Amino acid sequence: MFFTCGPNEAMVVSGFCRSPPVMVAGGRVFVLPCIQQIQRISLNTLTLNVKSEKVYTRHGVPISVTGIAQVKIQGQNKEMLAAACQMFLGKTEAEIAHIALETLEGHQRAIMAHMTVEEIYKDRQKFSEQVFKVASSDLVNMGISVVSYTLKDIHDDQDYLHSLGKARTAQVQKDARIGEAEAKRDAGIREAKAKQEKVSAQYLSEIEMAKAQRDYELKKAAYDIEVNTRRAQADLAYQLQVAKTKQQIEEQRVQVQVVERAQQVAVQEQEIARREKELEARVRKPAEAEAEQMAKKAEAFQLYQEAAQLDMLLEKLPQVAEEISGPLTSANKITMVSSGSGAVGAAKVTGEVLDILSRLPESVERLTGISISQVNHKPLRTA
Repeated sequence: MFFTCGPNEAMVVSGFCRSPPVMVAGGRVFVLPCIQQIQRISLNTLTLNVKSEKVYTRHGVPISVTGIAQVKIQGQNKEMLAAACQMFLGKTEAEIAHIALETLEGHQRAIMAHMTVEEIYKDRQKFSEQVFKVASSDLVNMGISVVSYTLKDIHDDQDYLHSLGKARTAQVQKDARIGEAEAKRDAGIREAKAKQEKVSAQYLSEIEMAKAQRDYELKKAAYDIEVNTRRAQADLAYQLQVAKTKQQIEEQRVQVQVVERAQQVAVQEQEIARREKELEARVRKPAEAEAEQMAKKAEAFQLYQEAAQLDMLLEKLPQVAEEISGPLTSANKITMVSSGSGAVGAAKVTGEVLDILSRLPESVERLTGISISQVNHKPLRTA
């Protein structure tokens, strides 16, 4: 047979073939009649008024505190559901609520005893957090989780809290008066400050405008200086480049002249070498050959002396005769004048030529000291 339950309760099936028991939270389960049994446990959230009457706080002041707690059995956690079943299975919601309430009240009293009235009164959040923390750690072992806890009320029978409230009220009123005065003061200060800030803002605006104008003028002057400097640099660079170009052209021209001069020098050197070779071929070699011949002749002259000289004279006699008769042979016309005695005509000319030639040995002897007619009668002298 199937049994079902809503999400606010859990079913526990025990008996035959159900060891350990089966726990189902919000669902259905099959149960064998007579040999298996089913029990239900509520999972509803329980609201508890946790009251602690006349509990002495840490300074010995008795107060009463009421807290509101929300608790429930946790059905989604198997371990907590098993613990809750062991603790509360077969009990009603009222019985479960009473057990949870007693536990919470005990923890609430313990927290109150460790705090002062002022701490509980002024810091309710801290008190609530401590109760919630301590109670949760204890109730979780029962399978119950504390959903929330809030401190609802604090009161006492000795007007301690009332006096505390009066002091607080007086303090609040004092703070209110001080706050009002401070507010007026602050308003005046803010108003004056606002006026001052307005004037300062106006002055600052004018200063910023003047500063902006100054910055503009300075930047413009700087830009003008930079532009003029760049223009001057460009002009100077242009002139420098022109000078460099002219210098390069002049260097190239000089280099060309150097090359041309070198070529001219080379040509001149070649010409000098050529002329030296030509001079050597035309002058030196023949001169050396003639000098050699003259040296040989001089050597012969040393050996043969008068005979050699005579030989030279005899070698030149035909040339002398040719030179003597040469003018006669080149004359186109000869006019001869006769005194009336002796031969006339061509025979006269021939005779005069022969007469000149016959006088040559005598002339040579007067010039050289060598007699041609006596040479053949003298023995040759050797060196």
